[in-house]
Amino acid sequence: MNPLWLLRMSKWARNPPSAKRVVFGLIVISICLALFAYEYFIGAPDWMAIERIRRP
Repeated sequence: MNPLWLLRMSKWARNPPSAKRVVFGLIVISICLALFAYEYFIGAPDWMAIERIRRP
C-alpha cells in the first residue's frame, strides 16, 4: 500500500468537507447527469440544432 494514500485519508478524516459543500457537489453532478440524459434519450428540439455556415 502507498503510505501517501493513508496520509491523505487520515487528513480527510480529521477535516472532512462541510455538508453544504457535499450537497453542492451532488447537485452539480445531478444537474449534469440530467442534462446528459435529456440530450441522449429525448434529444434537443429542432430549433436548437446548430447548422454549419457554408462559405462560397
